[in-house]
Amino acid sequence: MPLRTAEVMTTNGAVEVDQLQLCRFTNGHATSNALRHRRRILILGEGGLARELYQVVLSECLGLMEIVGVLVGGNDRVNGNPDIPGLIGTHEQLIRLVEVQKVNTIVVCFEDRRSVLPIEQLLDLKAMGIDILDGNQLFEEVSGRLSVDSLRPSALIFSTGFRQSKISRVMKRSIDILGSAGGLLALLPLLAVIAFLIKVDSLGPVIYRQDRVGLYGRPFEILKFRSMKQGAEQSGPQWAQAEDPRSTRVGKWLRKFRLDEIPQMLNVLRGEMSLVGPRPERPMFVHDLRRLIPYYDLRHTVRPGITGWAQVKFRYGASKEDAHMKLQYDLYYVKRFSVALDLGILVRTIRVMFVGEGAH
Repeated sequence: MPLRTAEVMTTNGAVEVDQLQLCRFTNGHATSNALRHRRRILILGEGGLARELYQVVLSECLGLMEIVGVLVGGNDRVNGNPDIPGLIGTHEQLIRLVEVQKVNTIVVCFEDRRSVLPIEQLLDLKAMGIDILDGNQLFEEVSGRLSVDSLRPSALIFSTGFRQSKISRVMKRSIDILGSAGGLLALLPLLAVIAFLIKVDSLGPVIYRQDRVGLYGRPFEILKFRSMKQGAEQSGPQWAQAEDPRSTRVGKWLRKFRLDEIPQMLNVLRGEMSLVGPRPERPMFVHDLRRLIPYYDLRHTVRPGITGWAQVKFRYGASKEDAHMKLQYDLYYVKRFSVALDLGILVRTIRVMFVGEGAH
């Protein structure tokens, strides 16, 4: 794919901007129509959000987006932040860069309100028809998650989303009841076979019960087919691992195809869970995670689910770092909650089950 260069005037004279790679196209090529309507994006900012947004746009095969570059506040910031990806200049060059690079979208990634924005230039460009977007908004649209470390509380309070209408809640609960009841009836023969195999394979009960944190932080007892050996946590609670040595022979296959989760349809019928929602965590993990991860308890404003947006978008969570990433997907789900999103997640979950992706 071709690379593009541009010459930009700095306060010290003319300098050549490093070449910037175009965003990859979803189909490996671009039509002339797509090229005409492609967003040419200039990012204002130098913090974590700007860096994260730059990387996620380049890594996603979106086709209609191209990062032109990143601008910071002044030459002192250019010299002090040489490792900023895509850095091509300062705010003073904003108008000129928009014209030279044919920019049609400016993304503002300022995580600190005390940072100085080039307000007059942005207003002029807005009046000229240039799109001015908030960095968190674009990051959310591109990645399917919320960047929790860079989010200000006001960005959540005043943003669109986080709406759960009464009609949507009633429809969701109706789908939960019908889906779980129908699923249990349809899968009765399979459940009997799984129960038999578990009993034959290892000592212990067929159903494993474990405390989890549910809606509004209330504890409940989750039901699962036992997939681990008895006494697997004698030394205390542990995160699941790849090729977990605690798993039984049958348990490895149950976890691979998510079959150990089927008994949770009873939790759904009891109103403790939903078919779709953030996966419930254990109380001791929640105690640690809510101290380490911003906005963690927002995931408890909806019922936990057998499957969820994080499960179809991210690998199996096996550490605090994974929990941090999963929360970003969970918050996206909570913010954009809808019956249509739930149905889409269920369809994708079926695919995950058939190919056994991401299980531990």
